[in-house]
Amino acid sequence: MAAKVKLGARPKEFKHTVTAPLPEGGDGSIEVAYVYRTRTEFGQFVDAQMEANGVKPDGTLTEEEKFTMLRMQMKARDSNAAYIMGICNGWNLDFEFTRATIEQLCDELPGHADKIMNDYRAAILEGRLGNS
Repeated sequence: MAAKVKLGARPKEFKHTVTAPLPEGGDGSIEVAYVYRTRTEFGQFVDAQMEANGVKPDGTLTEEEKFTMLRMQMKARDSNAAYIMGICNGWNLDFEFTRATIEQLCDELPGHADKIMNDYRAAILEGRLGNS
Protein backbone atom coordinates (compact mmCIF):
# COMPACT_ATOMS: atom_id res chain seq x y z
CA MET A 1 0.00 0.00 0.00
CA ALA A 2 1.34 3.41 -0.95
CA ALA A 3 2.02 5.99 1.75
CA LYS A 4 -0.28 8.97 2.06
CA VAL A 5 1.24 12.12 0.55
CA LYS A 6 2.00 14.93 3.00
CA LEU A 7 2.84 18.39 1.76
CA GLY A 8 5.37 20.39 3.75
CA ALA A 9 7.01 17.30 5.27
CA ARG A 10 10.24 17.65 3.33
CA PRO A 11 13.22 15.51 4.21
CA LYS A 12 16.65 17.01 4.84
CA GLU A 13 18.22 14.39 2.59
CA PHE A 14 17.54 11.09 0.85
CA LYS A 15 19.84 8.20 0.03
CA HIS A 16 20.26 6.43 -3.28
CA THR A 17 22.64 3.81 -4.64
CA VAL A 18 24.21 4.83 -7.96
CA THR A 19 25.57 2.06 -10.18
CA ALA A 20 27.69 2.65 -13.29
CA PRO A 21 30.20 0.67 -15.37
CA LEU A 22 33.82 0.48 -14.24
CA PRO A 23 36.66 0.90 -16.77
CA GLU A 24 37.99 -2.61 -16.10
CA GLY A 25 34.55 -4.15 -16.58
CA GLY A 26 31.60 -4.84 -14.34
CA ASP A 27 29.67 -2.28 -12.36
CA GLY A 28 30.51 -0.29 -9.26
CA SER A 29 28.04 1.13 -6.75
CA ILE A 30 28.15 4.17 -4.49
CA GLU A 31 25.45 5.03 -1.98
CA VAL A 32 25.12 8.81 -1.81
CA ALA A 33 23.13 11.00 0.54
CA TYR A 34 21.47 13.67 -1.62
CA VAL A 35 20.44 17.09 -0.33
CA TYR A 36 16.68 17.52 -0.75
CA ARG A 37 15.63 20.59 -2.76
CA THR A 38 12.35 21.70 -4.25
CA ARG A 39 12.25 22.35 -8.00
CA THR A 40 12.64 26.09 -7.48
CA GLU A 41 15.50 25.60 -5.02
CA PHE A 42 17.14 23.32 -7.58
CA GLY A 43 16.80 26.07 -10.21
CA GLN A 44 18.48 28.56 -7.88
CA PHE A 45 21.26 26.04 -7.17
CA VAL A 46 21.96 25.42 -10.89
CA ASP A 47 21.94 29.16 -11.64
CA ALA A 48 24.49 29.72 -8.87
CA GLN A 49 26.67 26.87 -10.20
CA MET A 50 26.64 28.33 -13.70
CA GLU A 51 27.56 31.77 -12.41
CA ALA A 52 30.37 30.30 -10.28
CA ASN A 53 31.73 28.53 -13.36
CA GLY A 54 31.89 31.75 -15.35
CA VAL A 55 29.12 31.05 -17.83
CA LYS A 56 28.89 34.27 -19.80
CA PRO A 57 25.78 35.01 -21.80
CA ASP A 58 27.61 37.32 -24.20
CA GLY A 59 30.18 34.69 -25.18
CA THR A 60 33.27 36.85 -24.57
CA LEU A 61 36.32 34.85 -23.52
CA THR A 62 39.64 35.87 -22.02
CA GLU A 63 42.84 34.19 -23.24
CA GLU A 64 42.74 31.86 -20.21
CA GLU A 65 39.17 30.81 -21.07
CA LYS A 66 39.89 29.85 -24.68
CA PHE A 67 39.46 26.21 -25.55
CA THR A 68 42.02 23.49 -25.01
CA MET A 69 41.10 19.85 -24.37
CA LEU A 70 43.02 19.91 -21.07
CA ARG A 71 41.20 23.05 -19.87
CA MET A 72 37.87 21.57 -20.91
CA GLN A 73 38.50 18.34 -19.00
CA MET A 74 39.79 20.12 -15.90
CA LYS A 75 36.86 22.56 -15.95
CA ALA A 76 34.41 19.66 -16.28
CA ARG A 77 36.10 17.80 -13.40
CA ASP A 78 36.11 20.88 -11.16
CA SER A 79 32.56 22.01 -11.96
CA ASN A 80 31.21 18.46 -11.55
CA ALA A 81 32.98 18.16 -8.20
CA ALA A 82 31.50 21.48 -7.03
CA TYR A 83 28.07 20.33 -8.20
CA ILE A 84 28.34 17.00 -6.36
CA MET A 85 29.52 18.82 -3.20
CA GLY A 86 26.35 20.90 -3.47
CA ILE A 87 23.94 17.99 -3.92
CA CYS A 88 25.39 15.36 -1.58
CA ASN A 89 26.10 15.18 2.12
CA GLY A 90 28.23 12.03 1.98
CA TRP A 91 28.79 8.56 0.54
CA ASN A 92 29.59 5.02 1.63
CA LEU A 93 33.09 4.82 0.09
CA ASP A 94 36.19 4.06 2.15
CA PHE A 95 37.42 7.55 1.27
CA GLU A 96 36.37 10.68 3.14
CA PHE A 97 33.74 12.80 1.37
CA THR A 98 35.94 15.80 0.53
CA ARG A 99 36.38 18.09 -2.45
CA ALA A 100 39.67 16.33 -3.32
CA THR A 101 38.17 12.83 -3.30
CA ILE A 102 35.16 14.00 -5.30
CA GLU A 103 37.51 15.56 -7.88
CA GLN A 104 39.34 12.22 -7.99
CA LEU A 105 36.04 10.40 -8.59
CA CYS A 106 35.14 12.87 -11.37
CA ASP A 107 38.56 12.40 -12.97
CA GLU A 108 38.87 8.62 -12.61
CA LEU A 109 35.22 7.54 -12.90
CA PRO A 110 33.36 10.25 -14.81
CA GLY A 111 30.48 7.86 -15.54
CA HIS A 112 29.77 7.58 -11.83
CA ALA A 113 29.91 11.37 -11.42
CA ASP A 114 27.49 11.81 -14.34
CA LYS A 115 25.17 9.17 -12.89
CA ILE A 116 25.14 10.89 -9.48
CA MET A 117 24.28 14.25 -11.06
CA ASN A 118 21.66 12.83 -13.46
CA ASP A 119 19.94 10.74 -10.77
CA TYR A 120 19.73 13.79 -8.53
CA ARG A 121 18.21 15.90 -11.31
CA ALA A 122 15.63 13.19 -12.04
CA ALA A 123 14.73 12.88 -8.35
CA ILE A 124 14.23 16.62 -7.93
CA LEU A 125 12.59 17.52 -11.25
CA GLU A 126 10.72 14.31 -12.07
CA GLY A 127 10.22 12.93 -8.57
CA ARG A 128 11.69 9.56 -9.40
CA LEU A 129 14.73 7.49 -8.58
CA GLY A 130 15.65 4.10 -9.90
CA ASN A 131 18.68 1.89 -9.76
CA SER A 132 19.48 2.42 -13.40
